Amino acid sequence: MISENLKGLKCLRCGKEYSLKQARYLCTDEACGGNLEAVYDYARIERNANVIKNSREKGIYRYLPFLPFADTKLTPPLLVGGTPLVKSDKLSSRMGVELFFKDDTRNPSASFKDRAGAVAMTVAREDGLNRISCASTGNAGSSLACLAASVGMNCMIFVPEKAPPAKIAQLLLFGAKVFAVRGTYDEAFDLCAEVSSEINCFNRSTGLNPWTREGKKTVSFEIAEDMGWDVPDYVFVPVGDGNIISGVWKGFRELFYAGFTQRIPKLIAVQSKNSDSVHKTLEKYKGKDVSPKEIELVKVNATTIADSISVDLPRDGLAAVRAVRETDGFSVEISDDEILASIKEIASNTGLFPEPAGATAYAGLKKALEDRKVPLKSRIVCLVTGSGLKDINSALKVAGKPISVSTDKSETLKILSGK
Repeated sequence: MISENLKGLKCLRCGKEYSLKQARYLCTDEACGGNLEAVYDYARIERNANVIKNSREKGIYRYLPFLPFADTKLTPPLLVGGTPLVKSDKLSSRMGVELFFKDDTRNPSASFKDRAGAVAMTVAREDGLNRISCASTGNAGSSLACLAASVGMNCMIFVPEKAPPAKIAQLLLFGAKVFAVRGTYDEAFDLCAEVSSEINCFNRSTGLNPWTREGKKTVSFEIAEDMGWDVPDYVFVPVGDGNIISGVWKGFRELFYAGFTQRIPKLIAVQSKNSDSVHKTLEKYKGKDVSPKEIELVKVNATTIADSISVDLPRDGLAAVRAVRETDGFSVEISDDEILASIKEIASNTGLFPEPAGATAYAGLKKALEDRKVPLKSRIVCLVTGSGLKDINSALKVAGKPISVSTDKSETLKILSGK
């Protein structure tokens, strides 16, 4: 059943509004074709704020009034969301800020993408569909395959053939039909769209399906609730196709619109120098007063080791650019070496184990502090979007080597004593 709070869809590029029956994925204006965003009755949600504040639902479903469906009857049975916001006293003291990590490695498939998949899949099931697809560099696909397995839904995933083996293993073990595309993520995205349209399959692909943003925005709700319905000063977000930061932006906007919070944090887009379309686009329009319709994304040739954010042309890039510009944020680009070093730094200081994309936000924070773009004593959240177990080969590049010893204890004791 559709939520009574859901009013319709609105194009993020041209502003045209649609009913749910008029558009499915993108703006239907041939001159636009922009991404759509779900719009709710925020005054109605505000009047019923206690439904959320007193909810006994767990995970993302405690924020049901902000979601497109009216109940949880068709949601996956796996617990999505409700992940911990971890404060690092050690790193806070070292860096001179109040630093928190939002640990989304705790989701069912060990990825932030479970938030998007859970909502998109529920919408598909509400529509009576039993087949779902997506293009992915690994995490979105393994997430969707995991959730589909939990409800017995047919699932097909299109990935670039160079996706990490651990993520491919997840896809296959969850029972998805996996197509390893001899090409880039962008080419896998296009193939998925063409095939899904041909066979009338619900396409969950990020930046095409507006409902993925509805799942991703729930991370902002959780951060605010864990902070006593307040918000941090800055949120650092790893950015590839732009859908995570656009979801974070939407979540904090909606909390503000519905009177749950009094302000919106500054959003910081962090990208690898080897996949930096959003950063380049922000630099291109820096200081310029332009409308969304005037913004053209800069296409790059993405080669970053952080496969989860390796994208030539971000499919939700316009929303990502708007998220930064409209929250008075900024972007940071970093090297792949800095990303890899941050995996070990996070792990050895917090006990959290991120994959490369999951360490990117923290690497960006370090760079921003070095460049004095963030004041000391600021309250900051870095998103950790995926587990390091998904890409062990990258982690091993910075992990170091074990010490080889014989079974004779004297040898180990000698090493420990420094002799």
